Amino acid sequence: MSSAPDRYAVIGHPVDHSRSPDIHRLFAEQCGQVMEYTRLPAPTDGFERVAGEFFGAGGAGLNVTLPFKLAAAEFADRLTERAERAGAVNTLKTTPNGLLGDNTDGAGLVADLVDNLGATVAGRHVLILGAGGAVRGVVPSLLAAGAARITIANRSIDKARAIATACAGMGEVIACGLDALPEDADLVINAISAGLTEGTMPALNPRILARAGAVYDMIYADAPTPFLRWAAEHGVAAGRDGFGMLVEQAAESFALWRGMRPSTKAVMDTLRGPATRGPG
Repeated sequence: MSSAPDRYAVIGHPVDHSRSPDIHRLFAEQCGQVMEYTRLPAPTDGFERVAGEFFGAGGAGLNVTLPFKLAAAEFADRLTERAERAGAVNTLKTTPNGLLGDNTDGAGLVADLVDNLGATVAGRHVLILGAGGAVRGVVPSLLAAGAARITIANRSIDKARAIATACAGMGEVIACGLDALPEDADLVINAISAGLTEGTMPALNPRILARAGAVYDMIYADAPTPFLRWAAEHGVAAGRDGFGMLVEQAAESFALWRGMRPSTKAVMDTLRGPATRGPG
């Protein structure tokens, strides 16, 4: 009698919209892996309980999405170097030595920017709008990819300063409010989720796009996001939403869990079509 397949899931609040089960199903088929992957909803105050029950029942690994990435870092028994740098975890894996926490967000973003969008990170000034858990994960990877300077802008400047301080030894990272945005960024990345939950972005000065050769929205949706529409209206048509980042970071998680890295292009082509999509 064959043993039950290893169980994986994505945990978040909300999580019913997540495409991760589709992505990992295709990864498993491509790599000949027998595994189960589901959505695992949790209340905002219930991450430890729900994750603990999952692993207690024999779960092999979790992807962690909003708003639990900081809680997952505390929940893990030990962290990879990149998760420790980020102070946030988006991947958990059972090991003989307890739960290992990793952060694959940064690797996923850089791969999508460079390999799929064709953007240049090395030597560039990158402006990031927002200062949530995902931003903690991507700043070290952008610096490792050669970004000359990163500016993190947020409504609460203290949150932006906390990330800048944590990354101070890795490169030049500056914090500012949304009312004091720089106008010399080469690449503008949005990580403010209000554009999807509320349908509109915070009022932004279009001058931030003056030098931008490309824009990127870490949020993904079936239709062009409000940020990408706004950028296109102000003359920056070279844009991409975060679906590619989702697939690339999922491939990193899959490799951690299963010991092999699947082809991401094949999965993106299957789920969104072979044409390279700009906004949306």
